[in-house]
Amino acid sequence: MADMADMGDQRMVDGGAQDSERAAEAALRPKRLEDFIGQEVVRGQLSVVLRSARARGVTADHVLLSGPPGLGKTTLAMIIAAEVEGSLRLTSGPAIQHAGDLAAILSSLEEGDVLFIDEIHRLARTAEEMLYLAMEDYRVDIVVGKGPGATSIPLSLPPFTVVGATTRAGLLPAPLRDRFGFTGHLDFYGPGELTRILRRSAGLLGVDLEGEAASELARRSRGTPRIANRLLRRVQDWAEVHGSPGRLDLEAARGALEVFEVDPLGLDRLDRQVLHALCTRFGGGPVGLTTLAVSVGEEPETVETVAEPYLVREGLMVRTPRGRAATVAAYEHLGLQAPAEGVLFT
Repeated sequence: MADMADMGDQRMVDGGAQDSERAAEAALRPKRLEDFIGQEVVRGQLSVVLRSARARGVTADHVLLSGPPGLGKTTLAMIIAAEVEGSLRLTSGPAIQHAGDLAAILSSLEEGDVLFIDEIHRLARTAEEMLYLAMEDYRVDIVVGKGPGATSIPLSLPPFTVVGATTRAGLLPAPLRDRFGFTGHLDFYGPGELTRILRRSAGLLGVDLEGEAASELARRSRGTPRIANRLLRRVQDWAEVHGSPGRLDLEAARGALEVFEVDPLGLDRLDRQVLHALCTRFGGGPVGLTTLAVSVGEEPETVETVAEPYLVREGLMVRTPRGRAATVAAYEHLGLQAPAEGVLFT
């Protein structure tokens, strides 16, 4: 019984830590479009769409945001809701497995509300078809009963705005994609933009982030604001423990990044495991994704969506028809001798 109580206490501690992390992350999100750093093209286009809707006194058009995780899709959805002065309802594609789930959400919306659907490409097919009608005609058909006696009752909806977010835009069916009036693709951030984001976040956290430390963090943040802010909080933790709270210098940045296993290229433990397995166990490849994932004890989807995109972008891995393969740069980064024979990519 005592062990079970201890496990329960540990779950409460872990849950509290996650809630604290989420709260800290939410506190760093910009609240208005003018405070959003980077993504200049999307931000400018979105500003035109929202200002035009306000000027005409109509509900803003539906918005689709695509791009890798951590670039600000959820933040932009929150900003859209704030700009149109509507309430924000958040859900995700995997959470809507039946048309009834979506119908319950849609029927609770009020005029001008913003419905944010994360990972919208993972919507169930029946819910997807209901969303078509809701987005285009602002109504849903509720089916009552089963079999020959079933009847369809049309339910009118107030005008609202759907903001869809996806990391895999290619999986969106064309009929759904076509119902969005504005589509924006978010790209990875440059070091200069990440440095500005880090300075803004440091000001909100009430810490003094020195220029060299900001540059170091920006360089290792994989072009992603979410990772940059997370690393900033870890540096803050390191400085607190090592006696320099409130002052984050280059020593603190490097010390924290070493403790949390983030190398000079921004690779973390999983990235290095994947590269090391590819280079040492499989001779540089090519090797299938499933085999590679099993060798590092991870799910294939985790390797494909978490580690692989950055490794490919940095030129450390390539995808071939026969599987994944390491490049010469991967061997050099790991400090390994590239094989003299075999096909290696540069």
